[in-house]
Amino acid sequence: MLYGNGYESVERALLSLGRSAELAIEGGHLSRVEVAYGDSSPKPCLSEQEVAQLRGLYPGAVNIEYDFFDGNLGSARGHNRLAANASTDFLVIQNPDVVVAPRLLETLLATFESDTTGMAEAKQLPIEHPKDYDPVTGETSWAATACAMIPRALFERIGGFDADTFFLYCDDVDFSWQVRLAGYKVIFQPAAVIFHDKRLSNSGAWQPSDAERYYSAEAALMLAHKWSRADIVEAILKDFRANGNAFTTKAMMTFEQRRSEGKLPTPVDPKHEIGEFINGFYAKHRFAL
Repeated sequence: MLYGNGYESVERALLSLGRSAELAIEGGHLSRVEVAYGDSSPKPCLSEQEVAQLRGLYPGAVNIEYDFFDGNLGSARGHNRLAANASTDFLVIQNPDVVVAPRLLETLLATFESDTTGMAEAKQLPIEHPKDYDPVTGETSWAATACAMIPRALFERIGGFDADTFFLYCDDVDFSWQVRLAGYKVIFQPAAVIFHDKRLSNSGAWQPSDAERYYSAEAALMLAHKWSRADIVEAILKDFRANGNAFTTKAMMTFEQRRSEGKLPTPVDPKHEIGEFINGFYAKHRFAL
């Protein structure tokens, strides 16, 4: 999904992905790779000439499609739209500017040798996600779609991302839990590596944008409601009322309006067997950030 991305960052990412595709095809792990860019920017990020240049980078290994949405669909709806036109056996959802390791595709694909795997996630560098995973099996609570692989048949069976509930954040958490609800495992594969250009402040803290502040607050309420945690919904609302800012206040008002209009998602997992809400996160964390 593109939103204001420059050509140089897209080209750099595609150069690395294309090489990974070449190696996977040469090794007999894949027969073809299709790359689909969905552009939610106010105006196209890429010109026709730039798309043609990208198509010329790896003509034998990668087929490229570019779809200017002419509107901001958000991550969930945008990914669903791109996936609806896919014909490959597996989908890889990743940020358009990440740089991947040469063996990324075949390493992720290897996790599906087990028929219990439903979703596989790559490790992010330089800042690894702190959520916990089993060091032997790789099993984890959810997979971040900065880079994750999913069988297309399972994606379609689940119905894709819940775009009616999640615009920008927690769509990957919710989807991962839907994968587990369907009886499959979500696997973190640290041997599959991507470079994701995230940076911390001098004090080691996250530096979220205004959009991240708002949509993460909104998504927290939606996720807790959908996964049958009314207690957490009320705790979040109480905190927002007592310690809120402009972003959390807006998120609270949106949630309350949807609740009054009967537009919240139908709750699932009433026995709390799948959804994990631990200290404000959606998995146990191995270290603090």
